[in-house]
Amino acid sequence: MTTRSRYALLALLPLLSAGPALAQQGAEVKMTGRCERLVIAGQDITQNCKEELANSVSRGRTSFDFAAWDGQTLSFSGSGAQHERTEETEQLQPVSLVIPGMKNKEGIVRNPAPAVGSCKFSSPEPGKTMISCEATSQGKTYAGVFVTDAKADGKDAAKDATKGVAGQPPKP
Repeated sequence: MTTRSRYALLALLPLLSAGPALAQQGAEVKMTGRCERLVIAGQDITQNCKEELANSVSRGRTSFDFAAWDGQTLSFSGSGAQHERTEETEQLQPVSLVIPGMKNKEGIVRNPAPAVGSCKFSSPEPGKTMISCEATSQGKTYAGVFVTDAKADGKDAAKDATKGVAGQPPKP
């Protein structure tokens, strides 16, 4: 993971708990790491999973977007306003929509479907951060597990720590 994407992860994940006002603004972070699991409509395609994950917050919705080398994609999407803290270091984002997709000549064809599930992730601190999503839709299982290194180090970390999230001062 590059230094820049580490800091973007450190900045974006707290936006999920910052409330609807910040979620309306829109932000996206692409992270690199290790995809440990990817299941689309009950089919395990972990062996094709790319080593990157996108997380976006836009118009009150948060999504975690997985991709595979064979052109398949999977997004887990939910209302950012429903985000909650389950433990001191763990966050839970309910999922109300899964969006499987397949890349073809015209682009990516997506098929959104209502779902019930959640994504959970640890607060970004030095060390590994795991994002784990599971949902069911129309009797089918969807899952994705991604591990990224959220370790902050060096001069840029100190500079970013003084800026805090979205240009706000850091929390005490």
